[in-house]
Amino acid sequence: RSSVCYRSTKAGSRSFLAALVSKAKRINGRYERFLERTFPRFYVLYATFTKAGVQALFLEVKEIRKIKSKMSRQRLSVQQLPYREMERLRQVRHGAWDTFWQFRRDVIKAIPIGVIAIPPFANFLVIVLMYFFPRQLLIRYFWTPNQQVEFLDAYDAIRRDSYPDVVESLALAARSLPEPQLQKRLQELCAEVQRGSQPRVAELYAVRSLFSGSPLGLNKLRVSHVKALSQVLFLTPHLPAFFLRHRLRSHVLEIRHLDRAMLRLGLGQLSEEELKAACYLRGLNSTHLGMSECRAWLEQWLGLSCKLQ
Repeated sequence: RSSVCYRSTKAGSRSFLAALVSKAKRINGRYERFLERTFPRFYVLYATFTKAGVQALFLEVKEIRKIKSKMSRQRLSVQQLPYREMERLRQVRHGAWDTFWQFRRDVIKAIPIGVIAIPPFANFLVIVLMYFFPRQLLIRYFWTPNQQVEFLDAYDAIRRDSYPDVVESLALAARSLPEPQLQKRLQELCAEVQRGSQPRVAELYAVRSLFSGSPLGLNKLRVSHVKALSQVLFLTPHLPAFFLRHRLRSHVLEIRHLDRAMLRLGLGQLSEEELKAACYLRGLNSTHLGMSECRAWLEQWLGLSCKLQ
């Protein structure tokens, strides 16, 4: 009898829970339709968060776990992965790569917003937060397409502010170079860039030997130069010099591995979104460029990057 009563109670609890969930879904459905009719702009933000954003976040977590499992099973290093898997892993920084911590910060930042969004009517507060403070409070998964373009432009403007400091530091360091001919050529290249010209790949390749020793080797650069380079690559400059150099070297090596994986895959295999993301990571604001422009720029980049040691 007690067993029968237990099963009956358990079945009743499940039935009650199912009815409760069904009721909540109906209420939430009416609430969403109300938002869509009355506040269409808010509804776009709401839908981005509750549908596209959450789904993209969980799919990324699932994909990362799959890649890590493959690496463990096949005993692969990051450098042995195909380009797309390496790039996906870059976005969450596996191992010592820095974006792993960014991913953790993103997830931690998303937890309170997710908790707020659970009750049907409480998530109106999420919409308000998304409307007024999207870049500060939300992670990239919950940005609308328009916000993504706007925020990428904003971050690129911050990056561009550091370019003059990088070129000035480079020109200053060039004065200490021991080879007069290469010293003059590097100073001319810096002057060209400061006037708005873009050097050719062959011109840059011709001065590559200057960056393997003092004063332009990474371990010999002035701290102000390292800080400016860190800001260009979206790395915090507010660390001791040793950590700045270590993080900068790790980030540059990461891009180097990605370049070689991209070359193996072929630029023709990349989608427009992948081309734009690759350009943006390497310093070009690609938000308003087309596929052909991105591909042409990346061809020049790879033509230099993949020939360097």
